[in-house]
Amino acid sequence: MQINNIESFLGYYSKIKNRTQRLFDYIPPDKLEWTYLQGKFTIGDIIRHLANIERYMYAETVQFKPSKYKGCGIEFAKGFEEVKAYYNRMHEESMQIFARLSTKDLQKKCNTPAGIEITIWKWLRAMVEHEVHHRGQLYMYLGMLDVKTPPIFGLTSEEVASNSK
Repeated sequence: MQINNIESFLGYYSKIKNRTQRLFDYIPPDKLEWTYLQGKFTIGDIIRHLANIERYMYAETVQFKPSKYKGCGIEFAKGFEEVKAYYNRMHEESMQIFARLSTKDLQKKCNTPAGIEITIWKWLRAMVEHEVHHRGQLYMYLGMLDVKTPPIFGLTSEEVASNSK
């Protein structure tokens, strides 16, 4: 998928973010800082990581600035409501930056933190893939906690199989 128009991309990306955010309502607040293994991201870390990487890496680099990503620990937001609000605030700031990109800007190249030049529309596409990757982690973590989560597109696998001919 090539991104030719920032307005249509922002609409699409908002839907991606909404599907991630919908999972937050299923997180037991007392499990926000739970992880399956010491040294791995907690649920809260994943949410803060998504917030910070979007705002301080992707949104900075599409402005031809270096990444300002500094991690995802509780120093950025602590507690269930604060973490959700932080995620939303960073997303709003990012969307304001992305909305300033012109069609011409989408064809320009920016530098990744690895020092690789990439076309901005491809970098934005990678941002979507990154979000989806970590959403999958949230589903996995919640499954490990035996939390029933909503099907991502309305039907479970079993319901799809039952409705198929």
